[in-house]
Amino acid sequence: MSHRKVLEALSGLLLGLFVAVLSSTVVSNALPRILTDLHGGESAYTWVITAALLSLTASTPIWGKLSDLVSKKVLVQAALVIYIGSSALAGLSQNVGELIACRVLQGVGAGGVTALAQICLAAMVPPRERGRYSGYFGAVFALATLGGPLIGGVIVDTDWLGWRWCFYVGIPFALVAIAVLQRTLDLPAAPARTTRTRIDYLGALLVTGAVSLLMIWISLAGRTYPWLSWQTAAMVGGAAVLAALFLAVERRAAEPVIPLGLFRHRTVALAAVASALVGVGMYGATTFLSQYFQLAREKSPTMAGLLTLPMILGLALSSTVAGRLITRYGKWKAYLVAGTALMALGFALLGTLRDDTPYPLIAVPMAVTGIGLGLTLQNLVLAVQNTVPRHELGAASSAVAFFRTLGGAIGVSALGALLSDRVGRYLAENLAAAHVAPGGSALGGGEIPDLGALPAPFVPLVTDAFGHGVGMVFLMAAPFALLAFLVVLFIREAPLKTVQEAAAAPLVRT
Repeated sequence: MSHRKVLEALSGLLLGLFVAVLSSTVVSNALPRILTDLHGGESAYTWVITAALLSLTASTPIWGKLSDLVSKKVLVQAALVIYIGSSALAGLSQNVGELIACRVLQGVGAGGVTALAQICLAAMVPPRERGRYSGYFGAVFALATLGGPLIGGVIVDTDWLGWRWCFYVGIPFALVAIAVLQRTLDLPAAPARTTRTRIDYLGALLVTGAVSLLMIWISLAGRTYPWLSWQTAAMVGGAAVLAALFLAVERRAAEPVIPLGLFRHRTVALAAVASALVGVGMYGATTFLSQYFQLAREKSPTMAGLLTLPMILGLALSSTVAGRLITRYGKWKAYLVAGTALMALGFALLGTLRDDTPYPLIAVPMAVTGIGLGLTLQNLVLAVQNTVPRHELGAASSAVAFFRTLGGAIGVSALGALLSDRVGRYLAENLAAAHVAPGGSALGGGEIPDLGALPAPFVPLVTDAFGHGVGMVFLMAAPFALLAFLVVLFIREAPLKTVQEAAAAPLVRT
């Protein structure tokens, strides 16, 4: 395919990817306002994010396996339809429970779009040429990450719109993406199946149950019950049992949701571990930037989005430049090593955040972190796609995304619990030092505080607590990025293939 034909085929995929990423980022700056309206607390803040990540995690390998069996074009359009329906329902939510349930459905649709976009690219373009197009994916990811908080902030700050439009705004883009895909996406081939397709739903259910138990345990331990308690033993033990059952089911399944044979490839195994560690830092730490700017710096949702520009611009620039350099020279490992190292450095520097930290000392670490993410995210997928045979591209690509979002779901839950605990402690210390009592519900019940409704003497006590707490979250994220750096050192660099591998089975149009 010529460069022009590839871009035409990718146009709908890139638009769909924009919509999928937008579904997560558009609510980030709006969440404090949304949860104030729906009377949700810090735990609800965490679960609105992790609910989508968890369903995205569980559904990604299913989408990947389906892409190896049936039409990729139909699948990506179906994922967009799920996104449209769940977004409309999310905008109608009347309480936190309804919102979280709708976010679960949004995660299913977004998981399909993000996984299938990479899989369709791998089906069209040989690995050596994939770098330049991966750069486009990175740029769109950055654009959605940049545009999402800004769009969400403007919507929340516009009285005649309101926060519900944060969920409605992506629907027109998704409809256009479906139409564009129908016209432009014409993948040439897929293996013909001579036996009935079987999807390993039991495996997906078991892994979802295991992760959910861990997340519930992390969210509640230390507050609802002690870390060392029978509840901890029951949840951790239950998660271990479900994980063991998952492995047993995958060994016997005709079409396993995550083929364990993939991990015979050293690159796949190491990339999966690195992706999980990157996910912890990326999702877990960056989720709370909007809380920092709004609750520690007293900025509006719109301004909070603008202040994160250095991270997003760093991600967009590094992913685009690295993609072109990889296509030109065929080398990719150095970018993974540099990217994970920069992530660790950026998170460590952001660990010094306080409510009065000068903005240049925030902007530089954010840019460093963004550059690191841009060098890492797409290239972990590229390394795996360059390793496995064509008939395993879907499962292998989705496995990388699975472990990245799995790490992200656990990271958001764990770091969110840490943030809630630290903010509570720092706030109690500040109130005691000021010799004042909380007085009223504004600081009680663990709800996200409305700074505008607080008495003036309380505001600096709250901003100090949130500034210190978010800094601690970034500091705890840094070791995970450092571990990812150590893992990618052991990945062996293989020359990128310069031709697309032929399919092993008879071909049919998809």
